[in-house]
Amino acid sequence: MITLTDTATRELQRLLADQEDTNVTLRVFVSPGGCSGMSYGMAFDDEQQEGDQVIEHDGVRVRVDEMSAMYLGGSEIDFVNQLMGGGFTIHNPKAVRSCACGHSFDTGEDSATARTCS
Repeated sequence: MITLTDTATRELQRLLADQEDTNVTLRVFVSPGGCSGMSYGMAFDDEQQEGDQVIEHDGVRVRVDEMSAMYLGGSEIDFVNQLMGGGFTIHNPKAVRSCACGHSFDTGEDSATARTCS
């Protein structure tokens, strides 16, 4: 469903090692909005929700809720370290277009929820 690059895995291992709670995982989700229709989100989470899919890669667990899984299937999470800012990015094969900021996307059915960039 979702894969992690080696770079993203190493960065997540580093970040998760700093967490006090060993049950903390990365939650990846989408929500309506953003300038393309749907927005990506990531957060540390220690609770399993009903319907969550859990992906594990080299000791890093990623949780995805049922609704988000429909939009994220086949996606790859990467970590890019750049001089003028970097961070986690999602390469989503279901996105037919995305915003220049890279935080929102459209699957061809989401444009009704699009908002202007701010």
